[in-house]
Amino acid sequence: MLAYLPRPPTDTSRYGTFPQKPDLPAVPGVLVKDGGQQAAATAAKRGAPMPNCPSAPRHSGFVAGEPSGPPSRGSLSTQQHRGRPSWCPPPAPQEGVPRLYPLHTLSVANIPNSSRGKTSARSSTNPTPEGLQSRRCKLLEEDSPMVQAGKRQRQRYVTKVGKCQVNLGNIQDKKRFLSDIFTTIVDLKYRWFLFVFMMCYIITWVVFGFIYFFDAWVRGDIGHQGDPEWQACIENVDGFVSALLLSVESQRTIGYGTRMVTANCAEGVILLMAQSIVGSMIDAMMVGCMFVKISRPKKRAQTLIFSKNCVISRRDEKLCLMFRVGDLRESHMVDAKIRAKLIKSRQTAEGEFIPLEQSELNLGYDTGEDRLFLVEPQIICHVINRHSPFWDMSAESLRREQFEIIIILEGIVEATGNHCLATGMTCQARTSYTEDEILWGYRFEPCMSLEKGAFQVDYSRFEMTFEVQTPAASAKELHELKELEQQEHSTLSLYWDHLLQPCALPGP
Repeated sequence: MLAYLPRPPTDTSRYGTFPQKPDLPAVPGVLVKDGGQQAAATAAKRGAPMPNCPSAPRHSGFVAGEPSGPPSRGSLSTQQHRGRPSWCPPPAPQEGVPRLYPLHTLSVANIPNSSRGKTSARSSTNPTPEGLQSRRCKLLEEDSPMVQAGKRQRQRYVTKVGKCQVNLGNIQDKKRFLSDIFTTIVDLKYRWFLFVFMMCYIITWVVFGFIYFFDAWVRGDIGHQGDPEWQACIENVDGFVSALLLSVESQRTIGYGTRMVTANCAEGVILLMAQSIVGSMIDAMMVGCMFVKISRPKKRAQTLIFSKNCVISRRDEKLCLMFRVGDLRESHMVDAKIRAKLIKSRQTAEGEFIPLEQSELNLGYDTGEDRLFLVEPQIICHVINRHSPFWDMSAESLRREQFEIIIILEGIVEATGNHCLATGMTCQARTSYTEDEILWGYRFEPCMSLEKGAFQVDYSRFEMTFEVQTPAASAKELHELKELEQQEHSTLSLYWDHLLQPCALPGP
């Protein structure tokens, strides 16, 4: 199905295996027919096939030189010789052996391998012209660079849900994690955390159970079971299982009364005291880790939402980059602050390449606008001025850039009702915007209205935007244009003032 491939320009004939003749000028049908017959006769004399007259493709890798039907619409012969008839005269056989034509001689250069492989695997049945044209256009649309660039997934620094896409590897000094064992355990995933939680208790029970069993075996308490005259150090321990039960009962303070440590040996008392202390330390550490892991307000960030896109439009005659944030809970964030980082790679004047350089985006730090009272959805604005990295970026240059904007929202979880466990804990929500998620010339629709004496927020309109009239020039160009207009206006004003100034009359 070579007709589905994009049609090459005229100069692509050099990619063919066989030499191509120059195009003939458009002449009446009779002259074209005579010219075709003359070309056929010339080809028959040379014993070579007709140029630009490939036969119909077949399933095999080669097709015979004897044509069996008209060529396909997408072939080079049909494209270059549109004045010729739809069929070519059969070439003269050479010594009774048909000449073979490779199918790839009709292919086009710079075609992706996937498309070429799929084309060669199809059957040779020619579809109707309407279906052929539609399928060809679809293939052209899928193979276009813009569509392929859009389908290509962008590697983010931070995902939309706030997860950092950075993997740490080749860490040599791993002893630092053991020095901060509490944070290491808390940061574990729940399956590993529960595994460590259970193993801490099981290991201590087994270790102390083995010590009890070893002590009873050394002192001979196991061999004198049932002897009323024997003063046992550990009573009713006749094997490792009973010693393990004694360890569990002692550490968990169960005390059933059948197995016990007596006062006939000092080492049994010391062993019982050591197990009680170790058990209390494990309880304090593991229960504390469990409490911190459960009460961390990490999931609180799931109810802090950001708009899917950023918008760029004018506000108060200034070009601004804006996005929207909202809180879905009725218990609000205390002392909420928001900041933004621009992640972009650049090369210095000395030739040093800085990957993923971070620069700050001013969201109103100097005026206090970055501190939010997040009761209703708010639109956060970054004014594009001469200190902004978007100062000389226009709507056209925005499409060619490659950067990422990281938004970080921090606040303290409000200590009310069921949230008392998270008192004083800081919650952080993150998201990111890439250059293709910024809408130039748009504005967010209002999502709040006044109903029955209270403000009603409609979160179904949280993501909605509408187009507004916005110049496609950069903020720097708009500023220079405004200064030029002001300069022209002041010059014109001085000129008119000079004309209107009364002339001084000469003296007598």
